[in-house]
Amino acid sequence: MHKQPSKKYRPFPAPSLPDRQWPNRVLTHAPIWCSVDLRDGNQALAVPMNVGQKLELFQTLVKIGFKEIEIGFPAASNTEFAFNRRLIEENRAPDDVWLQVLVQAREELIERTFESLVGAKKTIIHLYNSTSPAQRRVVFGKSKQEIIEVAVQGAKWVRERLPRLKGTKVMLQYSPESFSSTEVEFAREISEAVMAVWQPTPQRKMILNLPDTVEIATPNVYADQIEWMCRNLKNRESLIISLHGHNDRSTGVAATELGLLAGADRVEGTLFGNGERTGNLDIVTVALNLYMHGVHPGLDFSDLNSIIEVYERCTGMTVPPRHPYAGELVFTAFSGSHQDAIRKGLHEWKEGKREHWDVPYLTIDPTDIGREYREIIRVNSQSGKGGVAYLLESQFGIELPKDMQREFGPIANDEVDKLGREVTAAELKAMFWHEYIERNKPWQLKRFETESKNGVVRCRAKFLRDGKPVELSGEGNGPLAALVHGFSKIGVSRFEIANYSEHALSSGEEAVAIAYIQIKHADGKTRWGAGVDTNIELASVRAVLSALNRS
Repeated sequence: MHKQPSKKYRPFPAPSLPDRQWPNRVLTHAPIWCSVDLRDGNQALAVPMNVGQKLELFQTLVKIGFKEIEIGFPAASNTEFAFNRRLIEENRAPDDVWLQVLVQAREELIERTFESLVGAKKTIIHLYNSTSPAQRRVVFGKSKQEIIEVAVQGAKWVRERLPRLKGTKVMLQYSPESFSSTEVEFAREISEAVMAVWQPTPQRKMILNLPDTVEIATPNVYADQIEWMCRNLKNRESLIISLHGHNDRSTGVAATELGLLAGADRVEGTLFGNGERTGNLDIVTVALNLYMHGVHPGLDFSDLNSIIEVYERCTGMTVPPRHPYAGELVFTAFSGSHQDAIRKGLHEWKEGKREHWDVPYLTIDPTDIGREYREIIRVNSQSGKGGVAYLLESQFGIELPKDMQREFGPIANDEVDKLGREVTAAELKAMFWHEYIERNKPWQLKRFETESKNGVVRCRAKFLRDGKPVELSGEGNGPLAALVHGFSKIGVSRFEIANYSEHALSSGEEAVAIAYIQIKHADGKTRWGAGVDTNIELASVRAVLSALNRS
């Protein structure tokens, strides 16, 4: 790397817009969406999708709710052309879906594109040519005027062929490709030259696509460019201003959101940002960003996992685990403090104590996009008692008292630390069972009976102590008090019941109950125990023995 990068690189000059309005605006409605997965997201693949894969992905895009889908570059290859024809001839596109096709301003390509569209119900013909200084100088070796002539001639070739698409509803779209690198004055000039050919009206608008083809500046500069165009173009009311973002500076989402604030009406992008170089704009993220602010995006991501499955199968790409909204781990907390906050927030939400979603660390309710709450908290060596307690409760109905959480949390974390990996809820339950429920030495229950008379409960019990039979009897104001009294009569160090709670683990005639008991010894030390049984009285006795066995 250069020690003085300014000698090799320079910042892109922003347009002069001292009275910019976009910073004071708020997004209140969804834009028009156009998926370019089947074109940008296809040509960016090392192994492009075949017709069958493109058909499956197309059907998924329709199911999500896209009404405009760029299905390809039909003049580019036989596969692209065949896919186009199959969609049309097999009547696979719903009546309300526009099939968008891309074509350069070259006559032979425009001719082939029109051949691919015969019989379509609704189509968007997307004409483009590149306009930036670098493209004009390096690629074409043409002046500004010559580049305008290329665009105008392409627009005329398209206009001349429109009568051939009888019965087809056609919308026209023009892109000054590399707009983000083009002088805004020249972008306006060439766009208005195309508009002069196509003659859009407020009743028959054309799409003017202003792509952030290569991100070369901060998102606010792109927003300034979009607002400048919206304010300076002739007949703005006859245009649908469209954005087409890329992610070279990893700010594609931000640039698009600011571009919408700046006055754009429409967004082109792909699922999960698939596209050339660092990718296209990720429509999923922009749509769900709107959703988390209470604006319905008009797209259905309620089963995001199935969309990911189709996407990965068709494209061969994978969604990274930290990808916004869609990643496997984006709603998952391993940190103890995060887990505790999420658990408490979810409890507050489930109790109906808040009208609007406000759960710490969760921007939206994961269940809205088909994720399950069991995915939210996962335990590794960095986790705390809150995560352990949440998994036991959410997966197995084991509701640990708070003080018991403080005791078992470190025990579980020590075990997880030894494993050196994430543990499942089942493994966590096994740790709990081993530590509490399966503790049967030195004390093991064989029989426990009680009788009550005049408010006094008497118990008789048989145990094994280190394998040897032991019998006891005691009395008190309840079964546990009687049991504690009985232990004191046979020489067991005195202790008392400090905390007790119980609940059912399952329902039905054979419902299993679990009891949690904390005992306190004469020296002030405490221990928790737990027991399960179909009889709650026996579950409590087992919990006392568990605590004794752990002392």
